[in-house]
Amino acid sequence: MQYGAGQGTEELRNQICELMALEGITDGSPGNVAVTIGSQSALDTVTKILCNPGDTILTDGATYMGALGTFAGYQADVQAVLSDDDGLVPDELERSIASLQAAGKRVKFLYIIPNFNNPTGITLAAGRRNKVVEICRESNIVVVEDNPYGLLRFGGDFLQALRAGYPDDVIYLGSFSKIFAPGLRIGWALLPPHLVQKFLILGGSSTLCPPALSQMLVTAYLRDHDWRGHLAGAICAYRERRDAMLMALAAHMPPGVTWTRPEGGFFMWLTLPPSVDTQALVYKAFESDVSFFPGAVFLPAPGQSNQLRLAFSALPASMIVEGVQRLSQVVSVALSDQGIK
Repeated sequence: MQYGAGQGTEELRNQICELMALEGITDGSPGNVAVTIGSQSALDTVTKILCNPGDTILTDGATYMGALGTFAGYQADVQAVLSDDDGLVPDELERSIASLQAAGKRVKFLYIIPNFNNPTGITLAAGRRNKVVEICRESNIVVVEDNPYGLLRFGGDFLQALRAGYPDDVIYLGSFSKIFAPGLRIGWALLPPHLVQKFLILGGSSTLCPPALSQMLVTAYLRDHDWRGHLAGAICAYRERRDAMLMALAAHMPPGVTWTRPEGGFFMWLTLPPSVDTQALVYKAFESDVSFFPGAVFLPAPGQSNQLRLAFSALPASMIVEGVQRLSQVVSVALSDQGIK
């Protein structure tokens, strides 16, 4: 119950290295792992290290709103790179970097959620992964890989982490929030060796140390319990809920609405006709006792969005179906009001 080491316990850091090996990271050293208060604090520290006010951070076309809040706190200039159904488009990444650097911008890092992106559910295709890192490497831009959902794959081929082949070019962020318990607030960063000491100094200035009791609980869970069996059960449950949402969307959503088909994770991304502002739909949905996140909160640039995020992780299939039915009615009325059939 006392303060602990700023880097986290050695036993947990060894266990984290074993866990990352499942993602293809076989050269992770406990000495380069820092245990953090969730991966959110790891991202905050990375941004603090790498960015000065006005520096540029690149992201997917739509990205985690918690990351956008962190970047705003450090007065970073966040620029989205065009993404499609296979994730970030390498040619667009290359073009964006060249354009920004030609304009005198200091591009510090690319922030990317390559597996089952929050909010879109899209996974960066295998053929693009090394190319994305190589493009950043050639321009002296760090890749920050945020991977809380990677082990929650329902189907399709296993894809190695971006960090697997690039120990000096990629900062890897992981979390136990999605595979064990979010309330414990335990995450980690796997850092290039030259950044470890700076990370510990700057991270410790705001958090002092990761919670010792939570680390002990995670260690006991990984050491003494069938965590792989628990994970397999969770994956089955999430797969069932995803399938229920996909079937409900197909059955009830009006024409003109499309959605992603994630192979894992928690989220699905819906696109409505361009004239629809999903922020305005939030209040209409509340009246029907259903909720979603409007797309605008996930976009680096402010403005209207015709997209929205649905989460299938927390509710049983029956409630998901009911929720989609209610939302479909709200969307149908909105389209009818605009004369869209």
